[in-house]
Parts: sequence; C-alpha cells; structure tokens
Amino acid sequence: MFHLVFAVIDPYTYESSWILETAARILTNFFGADCRVAWLVTGDEKAAREFLGPLAESILTFVDPDREVVKALEISELPAFVHISQDLSIEASAQGWDPAEWREVAENLAEKMSWTRPVIPVDGDPVGYPGTPALS
Repeated sequence: MFHLVFAVIDPYTYESSWILETAARILTNFFGADCRVAWLVTGDEKAAREFLGPLAESILTFVDPDREVVKALEISELPAFVHISQDLSIEASAQGWDPAEWREVAENLAEKMSWTRPVIPVDGDPVGYPGTPALS
C-alpha cells in the first residue's frame, strides 16, 4: 500500500495548462519515494493525451470524465494538489495555484516519505492564481 498523490487538472481550461510544467516538476520529485504520483484529468483518455502530451506517458495518468473522484475528494477548484494516505483519507490538499499551499502539501508529503522537499515556487513558475470551478 502506498500513499497516492494527484495533480488534478482540467484539460479544458487555461488555468490548468499554466501549471503543467510546475506540477510535473513537483510530481517527479517524488518518483523514488514510497508513494505513487499521478495526474488526475477531468476528461476522457483522448482529452488527457492531447492536453498532457508526453507528460501522459512519463507520469501515471488517471481520467475522471464524470468528475466522480473530484467530487469524492471534495475538490472545488482546479488545478489541485492532493495527498491521499494509505487509509484513503485526504492527508493534505491545495486548490487553485497558491504556491504556499502547494509547498505545504509537498513538505508534508516529503516528511511522511522521509524524502527531499521540492522547492516551490522556482523561477519560471506562474504567480499564484485562483482556479476554475471543479464541478461546473
């Protein structure tokens, strides 16, 4: 059993496209840790592949076209960064792109995994912005 960490994105919004590179950097930081990192795309497989391009091949990708997982995780804004514990509870979550909130989730995960913390933000990351409604 592993912790699961999602970068949740909407393939139909600019707000999610702006965070792809940053989210990929954060997710890949945890590749060797005792967790599984993945994209959760609120679209079908075709939308996920078109939106993520090669990132769909390099990082585990789940699709949620009916947003059932998004509802279950009680996500209200996308993009989001969610850490799910082994007991399936939500360990930590950040919604929209707030670098301080994403850093807090990543630091909590790094502590739990005894892993290196990613630097958030780095030069080139977007400035913080509110997300888009997750369930519209």
